[in-house]
Amino acid sequence: MVQKFIHRGVVLLASVAVIGVAILPTAAYADTTIDGPVGLGTAETFAVLAGSTVTNALNPTTVVTGDLGISPGTSFTGGTVPFFIQTGTQHLADSVANQAKDDLTTAYNTAASLTPTRAGLAELSGLGPLTPGVYSGGELSLTGDLVLDGAAESVWVFQAASTLTVASDIAVTVTGGASVCNVFWQVGTSATIGSNADFVGTVMADQSITAVTGAEVDGRLLARTGAVTLDTNRVTRPTGCSATGGAVTTSPTITSAGPTAGTAGTPYSYTVTASGTPTPTYTITGGTLPTGLGLDATSGVISGTPTTPGTYTFTVTASNGTSADASATYTVVIAAPTVAAQTVAAEAVAAGEQLAESGSDLTLPIVLGGALLAAGAAFFFIARGARIARRR
Repeated sequence: MVQKFIHRGVVLLASVAVIGVAILPTAAYADTTIDGPVGLGTAETFAVLAGSTVTNALNPTTVVTGDLGISPGTSFTGGTVPFFIQTGTQHLADSVANQAKDDLTTAYNTAASLTPTRAGLAELSGLGPLTPGVYSGGELSLTGDLVLDGAAESVWVFQAASTLTVASDIAVTVTGGASVCNVFWQVGTSATIGSNADFVGTVMADQSITAVTGAEVDGRLLARTGAVTLDTNRVTRPTGCSATGGAVTTSPTITSAGPTAGTAGTPYSYTVTASGTPTPTYTITGGTLPTGLGLDATSGVISGTPTTPGTYTFTVTASNGTSADASATYTVVIAAPTVAAQTVAAEAVAAGEQLAESGSDLTLPIVLGGALLAAGAAFFFIARGARIARRR
């Protein structure tokens, strides 16, 4: 079953009215979801990726399975046998590492944008087996074991606004056929994985990552701007993971201000706009539009020529298949035309009727006018010929 992660954060939608009309707000929830794992792009092949340096202590051997990269830094110390053994390719500030860092930034931002299933967390180990979802907090910590229980397509995203601290000798495990490919740790500052800890998942830290002596990671250590520090560790990039990941969708939020008043008999146009991915469509879900106006479901344009003065209240709903829909209720006043406008319109109609009625009488004046023009032209050429003849 494909997992979707939904955050319930209340958003007050725009329900703006015209002059003298009450504002009618409608509350809904804006959600950012993903229907699969976070896509790492070209960073997927890396077990270790750092922004500044990679440092390995000259102790008994660190083993890295997967690529190692640094960008924009180039410094890699302690990377000699027998202290460091790697199965994979090293990319030090080359084009591959540069692209991987760009893709890491995209993945980091995607993970950070997901709105949590459960928020306000600190200590994770006391929560019992965790089902798939997005879990967020400020300083996340693990002082005991953590079990992630799900299926092959289950996804977990952990969001730490600041640090992630994993205690020594603890274990994070996946059960029920779940894959370590689908466990992600988005860390706002730096992460520390304690000595002899057995840890799973892809760590994406904005700053640095430290794996203390003996820590083993079934996943990736990816640091955007800082260093990755290793010490007698085993870091194994999981295989068979998706590089593209799932599609991110965001529920709609109506962003347009309220419409203005209109006048009967005068063309009217107002555009309802809404954010959201994919692009929302629009429907009238309550009330009635002013007579003579219609809503374009794709563009959100309300247009036409209103015919009947009055006060009209209606609700526009934007939807894109991601819960929850966004709605805004508007009240629009359509005013009667002014006396001057009515007079001008009446005179124009009357003039048109007179022209229509007298249209058959225009033939004689037109013929006479044409004859006079022809006679004038003939007289001009005869006079000109006479002057030329006298000169000769």
